[in-house]
Amino acid sequence: MILIIAEKPSLARNIAAGIGKMTRRDGYLEGCGYLVTWAFGHLFSLADIESYVGGESGARWSLDKLPCIPDSFRFELRRDNDKKSVDSGVQKQFNIIAALCNRPDVDTIVNAGDADREGEIIVRLCVSHALKTEKVQKRLWLPDQTPETVAEALQNLGDAAAYQNLANEGFARTYIDWLYGVNLTRYATIKCGTLLRVGRVIAPIVRAIYERDMAIRNFVPGKYLVPHSNAETNGECVELTSKQKFDDTPKGREGALALCQSMNAAGAVVSAVKRKKDTLQPGKLYSLSKLQNVLGKKYKMSMADSLAVIQSLYEKGYLTYPRTNSEYLATAEKDKMRKILGQCKNLGYDVCFKDSPKIFDDSKIESHSALTPTYKIPKKGELSERENMVYATVFRRFVAVFCAEPCTGERTEITVKVGDIEEFLLKGLVITQRGWMKYDDATQKDKVLPKLSKGDVVSVAFAPKEKETTPPKHYTIETLNNYLKNPFREEKAAAENAAEDAVGSDDAEEYKAVFEGLELGTEATRTGIIDNARKSGYIALTKDVYTILPGGEYLIESLDRLEIRMDKFRTSEMGKALKRVFRGEMTVEESVALAAAEVREVFAKRDLPIEQDTDIGVFGEQVGPCPVCGKPVVRGKFSYGCTGYKEGCAFRVNTSICGRVISAANMRLLLAEGKTSKIKGFVSKKSGKAFDAALRLENGQAVFDFSN
Repeated sequence: MILIIAEKPSLARNIAAGIGKMTRRDGYLEGCGYLVTWAFGHLFSLADIESYVGGESGARWSLDKLPCIPDSFRFELRRDNDKKSVDSGVQKQFNIIAALCNRPDVDTIVNAGDADREGEIIVRLCVSHALKTEKVQKRLWLPDQTPETVAEALQNLGDAAAYQNLANEGFARTYIDWLYGVNLTRYATIKCGTLLRVGRVIAPIVRAIYERDMAIRNFVPGKYLVPHSNAETNGECVELTSKQKFDDTPKGREGALALCQSMNAAGAVVSAVKRKKDTLQPGKLYSLSKLQNVLGKKYKMSMADSLAVIQSLYEKGYLTYPRTNSEYLATAEKDKMRKILGQCKNLGYDVCFKDSPKIFDDSKIESHSALTPTYKIPKKGELSERENMVYATVFRRFVAVFCAEPCTGERTEITVKVGDIEEFLLKGLVITQRGWMKYDDATQKDKVLPKLSKGDVVSVAFAPKEKETTPPKHYTIETLNNYLKNPFREEKAAAENAAEDAVGSDDAEEYKAVFEGLELGTEATRTGIIDNARKSGYIALTKDVYTILPGGEYLIESLDRLEIRMDKFRTSEMGKALKRVFRGEMTVEESVALAAAEVREVFAKRDLPIEQDTDIGVFGEQVGPCPVCGKPVVRGKFSYGCTGYKEGCAFRVNTSICGRVISAANMRLLLAEGKTSKIKGFVSKKSGKAFDAALRLENGQAVFDFSN
């Protein structure tokens, strides 16, 4: 008898449909030599800190138990929200799994977790905790959930051992995120007096949105001048804008005017005209994030909403596995694509098979191919309105990529030379045959250039044109996704890459970054983490635009005050370590040791000399008597303040002054002796220069003291 353990009930039902007639039992199905049961996603989770250091789970957090870095990690069955008892439904289903694993007639156990690192360890944990004797273990890897694919995959089960590196990566990710999340969340929350979720990925995502919004908020527009001409030639306006810029000052205006006069005196002539017929390539097949970009931009669908719909279409068998970072297909899938294209032809679409490396490229597939429709085509009325939107988007791109009729156009380039001063290149495109544009959402519009020939004299009337610098734009679903795919690529390059989303565009650098682990989060986790940031009140999503919320500002500024460096650099370093685990170049223990060292580094800052001390103590902690009214001064969210504020006492000292954290120890000195030690690392707001100084009390105010 073969026991198959699916990650969730919906997958179990689809596996049963691929097997054939099965009988429903309590918590499993049986028939045709198979038993099929399921988990509910994660049945197991890592134990809380109290499991390692003592104390009741869910008890009040305290600093004396931090940092907690276990020698070995322990998993427990998932608890109820009160964390005091195991969820009854979880306990019952695990008991069923355990009984089936240990049935004498079961000789083979098949891991049917989702085809990713999370699915791999979800089922492995169930088996490792349940199984009492050794049995053959296999892996069912499903690119989609159609009955035909399930039946075929069951005939080609892989050995569980072949997926060991994937499991290692999954466990390493789980341990590392626990070390960061549990230790730093508790530390920051205790220090700041409000729940702060500090995670390896959530923190740099919120920081990116925070830094962008701060740049917009603090932006001061500046004016500049450019030589510009829009004179008429042969009855058509020819617009020319110089690349040279001038400051909007008397001297700059004088320089711009002089250049305009020189350009007008030199005159302009068409030095070259190039016309060529070109074949335009369709966009590439969708990865998850690229599909979410399109859905967010076109339908204002949040990433969480779009993923839920995509997942639903996958579970119904209409789309392939969604959590993919690739826009390419595997060479082994060519016959499968021929079958799907046959279905498309039957529906009247003008498609044909194309054996092209621009579509099939194994080097650009890590675990899963691009998102495509399956051979199972939904019938009218089977899908909801949103499911129709998403399915149509994927389906149209698929038929566009395999469209039989090419899309052609005529490209024109006209070079206008203004004396020996500057050349201007005008580009135009006219579509002559729509081809794949009949199907896809591409909105390529004709751009017709003036009718000019080589040697034509172009009328010019250059004059200084005033322009204004613009602030950065808020992150959208598309631009944030592009940033998270490679946070070290310049935004202009990322935008150009998105604009050139064509089969022929060179995306080798993008895939190299993803496979190295530079991205923040993964296709499988990113959506949930961003949604968690929204639910935590850190960021807002309006239509498809992200903005920072006060809670997000407080999170990032608190991390800065606590000197917790959870940024894209640290997160990417850990991402690279996880990829090395996946490739077998690093052990789980070695990757976890890197994270443990960084967590220890945060807590080691409590032991710095007082002139370097940045420990702001604990929220609500008393640091001394008020020098104005004598009542206790306590550490608040943003400052050390007098508890007599209700009686009118306004004594207050910010926890951060001129970019330097004022430690609780220095605040105690200030209140006890009227002066702190010398504090190193202030930065002048005017000059930007660093300086050292003490703080002393003067008329109930903290002022700089440079005397020692």
